[in-house]
Amino acid sequence: MDYNNLPKDIKIILFDGVCNLCSGAIQFMIKHDKKRNFRYASLQSELGKELLAERNIDPKIIDSIILIDPKKAYYFKSTAALEISKELSGLYPLLRIFLFFPEKMRDPIYDFIAKNRYKWFGKKESCMIPNDEIKSLFLDF
Repeated sequence: MDYNNLPKDIKIILFDGVCNLCSGAIQFMIKHDKKRNFRYASLQSELGKELLAERNIDPKIIDSIILIDPKKAYYFKSTAALEISKELSGLYPLLRIFLFFPEKMRDPIYDFIAKNRYKWFGKKESCMIPNDEIKSLFLDF
């Protein structure tokens, strides 16, 4: 993938595009990303699959949220969520304190929610389609 078209400070969030919880979380992030630090793509999209393959991430193992900081690092599960919170407006950056807890403590809680997300929040037949107002923030449209 050619990242030259994106400003160097733009981070990419890959998400489960058919999950209602994940789609709602993306809407929340867009609302609270006042500096427009993030761009979005679904894991199910061709771009999402390409970004996963570039990082040797198996979508059968990691199937929820992934934060990619191009040419630096990538994060998944609870670490991705907490790294994202650091960039949001309001009090959400305070959640970074949970990064001091080891992933072995954080990820089981994340995994429990991720495992039950379809049962609790439902699932769409296809990925969300952003409205015209936010379409420019999505890399796969």
